Amino acid sequence: MMSPAEQLLEGPRGRRLCLELAAELDPDIRSAVFWLGYELDPGKGTSTVLFGSAGPGGLPSPDHLAAGILSLDLRRLDGEQIQAALQRSVDAARYWQEPDGEDALAALPVIRNVLHHVAEGALGAPAAQWWSRPGPPEQWAIDWRPAEDPAPLPLDPQGTLQKWGTAVRTEEALAAKDRPQDPRAPFSGSWWSIPLGLVRTVGQIPAGLSLVEDSSDVEEATAIPVSGTGRILHIRSPEDWMTLCRTYPLEVTASRRHDWFRTTGRAGRWVIPDWERAAGQWDAVHLTVQGYLSSAGHALPVDAGTASVIAGWDPDSTLWLTDRVREVEGDRQIWRRAQMGDAWLRVT
Repeated sequence: MMSPAEQLLEGPRGRRLCLELAAELDPDIRSAVFWLGYELDPGKGTSTVLFGSAGPGGLPSPDHLAAGILSLDLRRLDGEQIQAALQRSVDAARYWQEPDGEDALAALPVIRNVLHHVAEGALGAPAAQWWSRPGPPEQWAIDWRPAEDPAPLPLDPQGTLQKWGTAVRTEEALAAKDRPQDPRAPFSGSWWSIPLGLVRTVGQIPAGLSLVEDSSDVEEATAIPVSGTGRILHIRSPEDWMTLCRTYPLEVTASRRHDWFRTTGRAGRWVIPDWERAAGQWDAVHLTVQGYLSSAGHALPVDAGTASVIAGWDPDSTLWLTDRVREVEGDRQIWRRAQMGDAWLRVT
C-alpha cells in the first residue's frame, strides 16, 4: 500500500504543490524551477517566449535542482506558504492542452523522487491536517456575480441532472459521428467531469475563493451560508473515483478524446460518472483536498482499456446531487480583490 506522501505524488497537482512549496522556501530553487520549466514547456518559443538568459552560471540541471530540494528544512513550512502553493497548483491545472513546463519538470523521475521529502513535510504540517477530512455540515456556496445582482441557490437538481445527461449523450453521439478518432487531431470540446448548474459548496472561506480551476478575472464574490446533510461520498483517493465510475459509468470517449489525450497522453476509452444515476445513491459528493491532489488531471484506470479524469472540479468542493442543502440564517458575505491573483478581502 502506498504511503500518503507516495499517493500525493501520484497526481500532477500533488507534484506541482510540492514543487511550488520547494520554490517558496528557497529563491535559488524558484529560479531553477522557472528556467527548467521554460525549457520543458510545450509552448517554448511560440506561446511562451523569454528574453534574456539564466545568468552567468547557465541553465541549472535537474540534478542540481534535486539536490537543492533534498536539502530543504521543511520545519520552516507555514500555513500561508502551503495555501499559496496549493493555489498555484490549482491555477496551473489545464485539461484542454498539454501540461505546462513546471508540471513536466515535477514529473521527471529525478525531481519526483526528491519531492517525496517535501510531500512528507507538507502532509505533516498543521495547515494540511484538514485535507482528507469530511466537510462540515455548515458550508459556503459561492455566487460569482456582484452583490448588486443577488440570486437564490439553484433549485431542481433532478431537472438539472436530467438536462445534463441528455446534453452529454447528445454531444457524445455527435462527436462520434463528426470528430476524427485520431486523438492528436486538433479538436476540442467539453473537458470537465462534473455537471454545471448544481449547488457546489466549500468548507473554507476565503480559501475556497482562490482554489478554483480555470478561474476568471472576477473581482467580487458572495459567500452564501448553507447547511447540508445526507448520504455524502468523500473522494479521498483515486480508488474512490474509480469505484464511482465503475458503478455508474457514462461513455464520453468521442467528446473528451482529444482534450484528455493532450492533458494525459493516454489514448483509449473514457468514462465519467453518470451523475443522474449516482443521485439515487448519494446526496452529495465531496472532493477532498487530498483526493484532488492525488487524483485530478491524470488518467485513472476504471476497467481494462477504460479510464477517467477528474477535471474542472475544485479541491474541498462538494457537489450536491439532491436538494439536501439549504441556505441558512446568517449574513451573506461580500468579498473583493483588486485583481486576479490578489488576496480576497471581506467587505461585509
